[in-house]
Amino acid sequence: MFVFDVSDTEPEKDAPPLPSEVEHPFDVRQGQIGGELETTIENAKRDGVSVAERKEGSQRAGSIEFVKSGQPLSFLVKQRPQKEYVQVRHRYTLILNSNHSVETKYATLVHELAHLYCGHLGTPNEKWWHDRRGQSREVQEFEAESICYLVCHRLGIENSSEKYLAGYLKENTGGDVPEISLECVMKSAGLIERMGRERLKPRKERE
Repeated sequence: MFVFDVSDTEPEKDAPPLPSEVEHPFDVRQGQIGGELETTIENAKRDGVSVAERKEGSQRAGSIEFVKSGQPLSFLVKQRPQKEYVQVRHRYTLILNSNHSVETKYATLVHELAHLYCGHLGTPNEKWWHDRRGQSREVQEFEAESICYLVCHRLGIENSSEKYLAGYLKENTGGDVPEISLECVMKSAGLIERMGRERLKPRKERE
């Protein structure tokens, strides 16, 4: 059936308002961030991740995918006395919904990077993070959303992660947590937190 995204529709006269989870399912309910979004985007370049914004419907927050070929990314490694960059192979493209707030974009960025650092897309180097392709979608989404909740909660951002996790447990697993890797969740959450607050050093291809 052909349908329209809710963001492309207008209510008829006297129509009751739609629930907020329908019109704005990814909105951050409270909390603000500082420069975490920009700092994380810059640090993501060291792993070959370019981040771009694109106008999307209300039901789509973002995505990350492989890049078959592309121009190398310039990762800033030194600002003074003059800026210095290293060239990094472009491996992944991460898309954010340009219609969203800065806080919602950050939560989306964390979620998509969580998929990367949990190894759901494989790895360019096993010493950076493990290749864990083959995990069920249930495990992948639960790990990514758990990391998003941890990182955002520590910054005082209240997003939809907690509600999503509770609803997912109830609807899909009968209340049981999927067999996720707590080690991956904690390591990835710690890395993404660092990416938002400090400049990280370039990866060593052979480290």
